[in-house]
Amino acid sequence: MSSSDRARTTMEDMEKGENSGQEGALATPLITPRHSDEDYYSDTNSGISSKIAGGGEDQIIWMVYLSTLVALCGSFEFGICAGYSSPTQAAITKELGLSTAQFSLFGSIATCGAMVGALTSGSMADLIGRKGTMAISSCTSVAGWITIYFSKGVMALDVGRLLTGYGMGVFSYVVPVFIAEITPKHVRGAFTTLNMVTLGCGLTATFALGAVLTWRNLALIGIVPCCVQLMGILFIPESPRWLAKMGQDQKFKAALQQLRGKDSDISEEASEIQDYVETLQKMGKSRITDLFQRKYMRSLMIGVGMMVFNQFCGVNGVCYYMSSIFESIGFSSTLGSVVYSSFQVAMCSLTATRMDNTGRKPFLLVSASGMLIGCVLVGTSFFLKVHQVSSASVDAIAVVGLMVYGGSYASGMGAIPWILMSEMFPVNVKGVAGSLASFVDWIGAWTISYTFNYLILWSSYGTFLLYAAVNVLAILFVLIMVPETKGKSLEAIQTALNI
Repeated sequence: MSSSDRARTTMEDMEKGENSGQEGALATPLITPRHSDEDYYSDTNSGISSKIAGGGEDQIIWMVYLSTLVALCGSFEFGICAGYSSPTQAAITKELGLSTAQFSLFGSIATCGAMVGALTSGSMADLIGRKGTMAISSCTSVAGWITIYFSKGVMALDVGRLLTGYGMGVFSYVVPVFIAEITPKHVRGAFTTLNMVTLGCGLTATFALGAVLTWRNLALIGIVPCCVQLMGILFIPESPRWLAKMGQDQKFKAALQQLRGKDSDISEEASEIQDYVETLQKMGKSRITDLFQRKYMRSLMIGVGMMVFNQFCGVNGVCYYMSSIFESIGFSSTLGSVVYSSFQVAMCSLTATRMDNTGRKPFLLVSASGMLIGCVLVGTSFFLKVHQVSSASVDAIAVVGLMVYGGSYASGMGAIPWILMSEMFPVNVKGVAGSLASFVDWIGAWTISYTFNYLILWSSYGTFLLYAAVNVLAILFVLIMVPETKGKSLEAIQTALNI
């Protein structure tokens, strides 16, 4: 059966599925597997360890884990950059004589750099590959941290923050995409979720080290994961799917063999990827305007919609100004920040171990519901304080609410939108689609981080009730729009949604 015949068959199957009321079901894949998933993969209860037919389990686990760890250095760097402004606010303001407005600009300008990084990340990753894109992002981040370390005034400080923000924006796209493209489908969710786990570890490390290091020395810590990644990139393969797209067949097969083990039979997986890429290439090179074609509309709506809810739930405002929030409720800012971020890491780690068994959609629903509850609790605490009902129990409600909010975000809404973004878009439009989705995410991040202080001044409890309303909309969006993608190959997901 030719590629065009298979595409027509897929469209007919999708129409039949829609007519029969199978809501959210993924249609028959464009490239029909030569055998069942059960014959090819043998899952363990943990969803992490696996055995691929043909042997080579130890080699697979070793190379996939090594490649993932190298990519995750970018996520750790992301966490350091995101958390840097919180523990350093008092010291930087005092030493450099910054006003509140100047430091607010310093805190939020990272998101401006991230917007630029998001816009360029997709094209860059398509042009020079996933590894080259991570290398450029690391180098840019190193330059930013060095600029911050040597800064004597607000201009150099903001330039350094802008550069680290650019690196953060590129990492936010390329890390989950690279991990999704190198891992077997039955562990893809777990491995991609590690992106958020590692980001949380970076946040925790920044909050903890910020209590004992000067702001300049803390900037030097940000260089470490970048240097580790630059060295690690030399020892890992490029994304096989990107190599296949670029027509580098020998390198493609060599990279896939490295990732699956030298004794594994990769012929079936390689054939599926090559057939799908061949079909996509017949469609020609895609531009950003092509995303608005009818066949990509559902993926685009889901990708952009999830990024909107990922940010407008208020998470960046809470993260960037966490120290002042805890101080306002009479709780140790250092202890509160470390406990908050540590709890996020724990919840995200739990999600990673269950993601490929439970699925993406249930975690998204639980996450948004938990964030709704957390916002209501914090809002209630602030409401009681405004009306002069102040006690230890009122403060405890706020602390519990923040923990519920942060833990719930980490368990789903923080990581899964990026997983969906890396899964849904075909290779031929993944660059422009990923850039657009990432740009929307960073627009939201800037909007929330810039407006948070103003909203708090307007109404402390009203701010969190506003975020609670956003989470209600997120729950409805997930129920209506988001399909379940667990256990399906990237090619099958993309065919069902986009063709």
